[in-house]
Amino acid sequence: MAFRARDIGLRAASALVLAPAAILATWGGGWWFAALIAAACILLAREWALMSARGAQRMVWGAVAAALVAVVLIAHVGHVPAALITLVFGAALAGAFARRLGQQGLDAAYGVLYLGWPAILFIWLRGQPDGLGWTVLLFMTAWSADVLAYLVGTLLKGPKLWPRFSPNKTWSGFIGGLIGGLAAGALVTASPWPDLGTLSVVWGAALGLAGAIATMAGDLWESALKRRYGVKDSGDLIPGHGGLLDRVDGLMFAVVVIAAGHVLLQWMGVI
Repeated sequence: MAFRARDIGLRAASALVLAPAAILATWGGGWWFAALIAAACILLAREWALMSARGAQRMVWGAVAAALVAVVLIAHVGHVPAALITLVFGAALAGAFARRLGQQGLDAAYGVLYLGWPAILFIWLRGQPDGLGWTVLLFMTAWSADVLAYLVGTLLKGPKLWPRFSPNKTWSGFIGGLIGGLAAGALVTASPWPDLGTLSVVWGAALGLAGAIATMAGDLWESALKRRYGVKDSGDLIPGHGGLLDRVDGLMFAVVVIAAGHVLLQWMGVI
């Protein structure tokens, strides 16, 4: 079956624009990486408000964005527990503010939690002594799973994965995504750069597989959210992808799994 050439071309062009910015900020670390995460949070807050608070989009956007930027800055200066506490209070305040505007307070509060928790983990993971390698592992695993799932699913099609919420996703694409994530985890770990210390290829493959599952779970979860709010895309920021949330939904789930893997393997003495 022929690929949808125009759609794939748009996706490739978008990736060529977005990937270098992410790579350079990840390489630089520090304030560069924090600025990347903060900017992404502001854009994601806008898309969340567009979906969930159509009667007061700008005001809810501002409230959600303010809470997210605050937790990113607090996490960046090394106070992750304080960032988590701020996240909870920021969600409560954003929810109360949205309710005063006649919007659904729980939607605004959930938006802060949904977007803020991965943002904190991104900052924490990159800030580790081996954070560059682990962040590269995260990006490569999520991107490979996403790309392979799309390409294999488009080529082979077959039975639907979850037609109620995401009619275009198939089991063939899911399996392709698993293979992509597993292979990416193994290859990144086996390569001379980035330095992942004592992490073996087997553990790298296991992390890649777990990250791939999380990536596709995040994609499905966002599909369910869009169905709830009655929208096709979270926005139109990125040609071929829709909104930024459509592009990073899987990455937001993957960072939770990869960060948990880092903690677990450190506790086990593997790294």
